[in-house]
Amino acid sequence: QVQLVESGGGSVQAGGSLRLSCKYTWSAYCMGWFRQAPGKKREGVALIENGNPAYADFVQGRFTISQDSAKNTLELQRNSLKPEDSAMYYCARNSTDCSLWYLYWGAWGQGTQVTVAS
Repeated sequence: QVQLVESGGGSVQAGGSLRLSCKYTWSAYCMGWFRQAPGKKREGVALIENGNPAYADFVQGRFTISQDSAKNTLELQRNSLKPEDSAMYYCARNSTDCSLWYLYWGAWGQGTQVTVAS
C-alpha cells in the first residue's frame, strides 16, 4: 500500500522558495524528509519527532518542517534555495530509531523532483 505521497516539487530559481507536502495514511512518532541527487547518496534533510523538529546542518535555517495531524500532512517549507538543493525529495516514516543519519526508515514515498536553477 502507498502510505506516503509527496507533492510540490518542480523548478525554481536560486534564492527562491518551494514548499513540499506529504500526504500520509498513518503516522508514526518520527516523520521526516530525505533527498537524493543523481550520483550522490541519500541524505536526511529534516525530521519531526513527537512535534520536535530537527534539521541537517546544510539546511542553515532555510527550511521548516511541520506536521498537521488533522489533515495527515507533512510539510517542508524551503526558502533561499541553492542549486545544490536539487534532488529527489522523499517523505518517510519510522517507528523505531528517529535519526537523519539512519537511511532505512520503515516507509517511504515515491519522491518529488526539485530542480533549482542557477
